[in-house]
Amino acid sequence: MNFSAWAIRNPIAPLLAFAMLLFVGIQSFYSLPITRFPNIDVPVVAITVAQSGASPSELEQQVTKEIEDAVAGITGVDDIQSSITDGVSQTTVIFRLEKPTQEAVQDVKDAIDKIRSNLPGDIEAPIVSKIDVEGQAIQTFAVSSKNMTLEELSWFVDDTVKRELQGEAGIGKVDRYGGAQREIHIELDPKKLDSYGVTAASVSAQLRQVNTNLGSGRSEISGNEQAIRTLGDAQSVETLKNTVISLPNGRFVRLSELGTVTDTYEELRSFSRYNGDQVVTFAVFRSKGASEVTVARNVEQVIERLREEHPQISINLVSDLVFITEGNYHSAISAMMEGALLAIIVVFLFLRNWRATLISAVALPLSAIPTFWVMDMIGFSLNLVSFLAITLATGILVDDAIVEIENIARHIRMGKSPYRAALEAADEIGLAVIATSFTIIAVFVPVSFMGGIPGQYFIQFGLTVAIAVFFSLAVARLI
Repeated sequence: MNFSAWAIRNPIAPLLAFAMLLFVGIQSFYSLPITRFPNIDVPVVAITVAQSGASPSELEQQVTKEIEDAVAGITGVDDIQSSITDGVSQTTVIFRLEKPTQEAVQDVKDAIDKIRSNLPGDIEAPIVSKIDVEGQAIQTFAVSSKNMTLEELSWFVDDTVKRELQGEAGIGKVDRYGGAQREIHIELDPKKLDSYGVTAASVSAQLRQVNTNLGSGRSEISGNEQAIRTLGDAQSVETLKNTVISLPNGRFVRLSELGTVTDTYEELRSFSRYNGDQVVTFAVFRSKGASEVTVARNVEQVIERLREEHPQISINLVSDLVFITEGNYHSAISAMMEGALLAIIVVFLFLRNWRATLISAVALPLSAIPTFWVMDMIGFSLNLVSFLAITLATGILVDDAIVEIENIARHIRMGKSPYRAALEAADEIGLAVIATSFTIIAVFVPVSFMGGIPGQYFIQFGLTVAIAVFFSLAVARLI
């Protein structure tokens, strides 16, 4: 079937079709997520086991080897790596790329559950988590205040900032660095312990017994069932100081008589500094598939609102990768427009015909804009790789239109009417135009199916070029 002849005789249908493609293409362009690199999915799972006081050699024999043997038989495992420090064993399981990540995580959890009884009883519950290869924080902020302690700032970040940010669309998680958790220190005086004849272990055991908050079953009152809880924890430091401790001779003393009780924070394991001052920092991570630029705008709105509500607290942006992503985006858009303009100028210099040049110029947006619609449909994003593909394809998109126009112009110079020249010239050159376009598609599509991590990056490159070239062919044959 000669599509060009049909389109010339029935122009309404192809014009309407491309008008709709332009509409959905423009909508898709504004809805596509803007990221620095394509989203990739590498199935890597980590198993972390903590055992307080255990040496690396003990963990290796009793924990790490058991875990490695358990996960080695899982289908799709490519490599296993383990690292052991004092009290912590971490095993990383790398799967082949064809293994779905969620399936890999579940398989590892099932394998660990099967050997749980073989592991030491005093270990903490094994933590099985997915390692996000591209999970880099897009923005980092420093929080400081002259009127608040480090512990109060940490609580502000955990209780206020995290809750506000994690409710926004596109934000995956918010991690806090530096700062400290609240902690009550009880420092017992050895001399007082000796004078009362009580040991530190006995005081600790009694505190553990009375300072508790446990479920205690349920009761039925007037036909309604109610839960019963044992509430024994101290509500304040003063209450804890007045806790009664029994002595071996049957007498009782208050906890404050055996030492000092201080409301402070835990020992610092990490710290953050901004302009030389100790601060609390938090990092914002985007969720998979979300636009970095959109997430950054949502974060900015939340931070501005928090600054207005808490003027005594300073929240400063210290690291911003979105600035680079947005710069790349604007640079790519400028390069595409410059390339399109230069392509049109080159066409005019060679054809020396403003009508032919105008038709070639129309072919560019008609080919490029619908490409964004297909990119949105298959889950691509606007990133360095996809922009590179569109920029590269800019010069290719007018090739088919130029060939068609030049052949039609040749037939017109032979004395035929424009209508007859368009019918015969398009039919004459049609097979060559189709062969040229599908040759380009045949070259770029296999690039999309490269193996390994590079393949996950270049799938957006190869398919984007192929889609754009296909639309350029449709424009040449139908428009």
